[in-house]
Amino acid sequence: MKLKLDIDPDIVAMMAAEVAAGERAVTAAMREAGTGLKSAWRLQITGAGLGPRLANSIRSQNFPRSGESLDAAALVWSKAPVIVGAHVTGPLIRSKDGFWLAIPLPAAGKSLRGGRITPGEWERRRGLRLRFVYRRMGPSLLVAEGRLNTKGQAVESRSKTGHGKVTAPIFLLVPQVKLPKRLDLARDAERAVDGVPGLIVASWVEQRF
Repeated sequence: MKLKLDIDPDIVAMMAAEVAAGERAVTAAMREAGTGLKSAWRLQITGAGLGPRLANSIRSQNFPRSGESLDAAALVWSKAPVIVGAHVTGPLIRSKDGFWLAIPLPAAGKSLRGGRITPGEWERRRGLRLRFVYRRMGPSLLVAEGRLNTKGQAVESRSKTGHGKVTAPIFLLVPQVKLPKRLDLARDAERAVDGVPGLIVASWVEQRF
């Protein structure tokens, strides 16, 4: 017995059109899912009070970068993974040398390099020596003898009479700090994944009508 199979050209064209429609739908859905997840993560970071700079570290990339594919994907990541990850897991932070963590108070001011100022940088910039004050109840302190400027920061006092001179707490000293969990990025990622099938269907139907 000999069988002969003839394929209708219209069916071939229809199948090709369906594949092309699927490629467009999947690619569009993944782009929308990636963009949506990036926006959700950025919004969560700013909502947690971590600032727009950290929020803008969230980036996304679509694959393929050009064209359409049934294997389209979206990658969303942070350019500051250590910082973001710390706010996700809430780690216990200890001093590297096993002694104290120096937490700057308002009188310390800010670092010229960005972030928190260290005791060493503070002494170099202010020209003052920090003095250790042990407290049995509560964190110990690093204090300095000087005056407070208009910004509430401790600076050197040039008064010969001692007028306006104060002992200003500059740093709190603690053995460790437990960083609170402020982000739940997995929640938004799961929502994005769960929403992909619906996005594909919606994009496919939209192309047909």
